[in-house]
Amino acid sequence: MLEEKKTGRTESRSMSRREFIGTTAAAAAAFTIVPRHVLGGPGYIPPSEKTNLAMIGVGGQGNVDLGNFMPMPEVQVVGVCDVYKECDYSKFYFGGVKGWEPTQKLVDRHYAQQKRSGQYKGCYAYVDFYEMLDKESDIDAISVATTDSLHALAAMAGIKRGKHVYCQKPLTHDVFEARALAEAAREAGVASQMGNQGHAGEGNRLMKEWIQDGAIGDVHEVHVWTNRPYGYWPQGVGRPEEKMRVPRGLDWDRWLGPAPYRPYHEIYVPFNWRGVWDFGSGALGDMGCHLLDTPHYVLDLPQPVRIEASATPVNDETAPVGSIIHYEFPAQGSKPSINLTWYDGGLKPKRPEVLEQGRRMGDGSGVIIMGDKGTILCNTYGENPRLIPESAMKAYQTPPKTLKRVPGIYQDFINACQGGDPACSNFDVSGPLTEITLLGNLALRAVRAEKPLEWDAEKLEVTNYSNVNKYVKRKYRKGWLLEK
Repeated sequence: MLEEKKTGRTESRSMSRREFIGTTAAAAAAFTIVPRHVLGGPGYIPPSEKTNLAMIGVGGQGNVDLGNFMPMPEVQVVGVCDVYKECDYSKFYFGGVKGWEPTQKLVDRHYAQQKRSGQYKGCYAYVDFYEMLDKESDIDAISVATTDSLHALAAMAGIKRGKHVYCQKPLTHDVFEARALAEAAREAGVASQMGNQGHAGEGNRLMKEWIQDGAIGDVHEVHVWTNRPYGYWPQGVGRPEEKMRVPRGLDWDRWLGPAPYRPYHEIYVPFNWRGVWDFGSGALGDMGCHLLDTPHYVLDLPQPVRIEASATPVNDETAPVGSIIHYEFPAQGSKPSINLTWYDGGLKPKRPEVLEQGRRMGDGSGVIIMGDKGTILCNTYGENPRLIPESAMKAYQTPPKTLKRVPGIYQDFINACQGGDPACSNFDVSGPLTEITLLGNLALRAVRAEKPLEWDAEKLEVTNYSNVNKYVKRKYRKGWLLEK
């Protein structure tokens, strides 16, 4: 079975879904036209109107995404791709056994339950996403949930082949990739979405409406924090020296992807890679696109002009245990410049003086937006936004809801795939957000310089410390290309 999958499909079919649909539809038309509801019952969606979705990366978060897409009646999951045949996630919060084989079986079982026969074998499985995209003509869209280091390459492969793309956060591993993906998706005219679910939530829209209403006046200061990575994955550690045998069923070379070669070690797979610079992007990459999204969206933040970091010891292997990063955003018209500070590793900002004693600040993570007339506090994903103190919230006459609401990050993407409005966190939105997020890591990599980095967003370069520009656009291992 493994050898069969490595060379292509796990099963062979002589006719693609689209070819079958076209052939049978033409034959049926020669006899009569039958209303759709007669054929399939109320709510029936014919295969020709479904979005055929292939999943790239079906480990922990990939299975979460699958669980949200697969129940949608307008979605047909046609394929899965992963470098691991089977992997135990029981030590991590995702739990269960993941990989291409159990996920392929999961998809087939799901659709079998919808058949009178109780049987279905229509989901193909691959190890190489390039091979899958080149061989399977029925794919309309892909969902990417690989290591951060592979996000841009998998997403770009889909875009270049005309596929709609849903990609987990952070959108990319480095700043250049974020700019390139946004430009490519726009040029190709495909639907796109990053998986920062809070952007589709109610909280961020409420805060934007309040700020537009003048609830807290002109904003001049923002604080954003997360408890990550504490208790989730190791950071601030060196590279393990012990060599281990690659587990059976894992394609280690493809797992490494564009990163420089290194021997396999269990510390990386399946989850702890997030703090390793070559594969992940630390606490900022994990939570920045959730938490920084709130000020980026509600304040219409431009690109910063200056970034500075301080941290626990920084090494070239992993992100630090904890860090504080200062961003300076320029004034826009009559709006003043904004200073934003990011904290991770359990570090937090000073409690606002107006926050009641004993009241919890955030939910382990949070955002404080400070204006010259008031302050807003919210939890992760923009949830539970409140003017503080609570007396200010109770006294505030909230304005009418003027911003468009969306049905959730997944449904919003599928609606866009099927001709609806652009998805709320499409790459023209999430690309610039990702750039801001990853600039914090750029400052961490330059922390030894002990000076703020001056950033030229148009040229995508640091103008006062050229040594760090190699992290703006990393070099890929031989054989790996962004435009492939």
